[in-house]
Amino acid sequence: MGRGKVQLKRIENKINRQVTFSKRRSGLLKKAHEISVLCDAEVGLIIFSTKGKLYEYATDSCMDKILERYERYSYAEKVLISAESETQGNWCHEYRKLKAKVETIQKCQKHLMGEDLESLNLKELQQLEQQLESSVKHIRSRKSQLMLESISELQKKEKSLQEENKVLRKELVEKQKVYKRLVQWDQTQPQTSSSSSSFMMREALPTTNISIYAAAAGERAEDAAGQPQIHIGLPPWMVSHING
Repeated sequence: MGRGKVQLKRIENKINRQVTFSKRRSGLLKKAHEISVLCDAEVGLIIFSTKGKLYEYATDSCMDKILERYERYSYAEKVLISAESETQGNWCHEYRKLKAKVETIQKCQKHLMGEDLESLNLKELQQLEQQLESSVKHIRSRKSQLMLESISELQKKEKSLQEENKVLRKELVEKQKVYKRLVQWDQTQPQTSSSSSSFMMREALPTTNISIYAAAAGERAEDAAGQPQIHIGLPPWMVSHING
């Protein structure tokens, strides 16, 4: 069977305790020297016996240097721990403040919605009523402002359309006057109008001249001498039909 774990406790016998201290002290100082040399570590060891006698070991015999370095490190660590604790405390305090603020806002929102009113007394209900009335007034004022702006915009559009209609109406009246003058002028000069119409017809349809004479051979000379030839403008297909 393996050895059980030995429980460490104070040696009651004074002589045995002194012997054990001497042996363990020497071994501890030896181990401190070994770790300093083998691992290139900066080691400082301080031992006080029960009688108050000091035993120490320091790398390169520079105990003051090691203690100074220890104090600097210990102070920096304390400052860091203190700063972290303070920061953590500030964050916790800020979190509690924000949480309370959110809860208050949510509670007010419920009250504005008409919920959870049982916890309010008469004065608080009156304040809530005044707040709601003030909110409604602001809403109605903003609504009226938007409606007035919309009406003003529509009036501007209406005025612009009226101006456009006025211009178009004026142009229409001018065109009607011109058309009326053309009709009157056409009625006062029928021959010119007929000539113009004939000219337009000739331009629209290609024509050829056909001479029509009396059927009798004996009358041909007399008719030719006494009557002028008649020239009629006809389309080509009618000319070919008559000549055929």
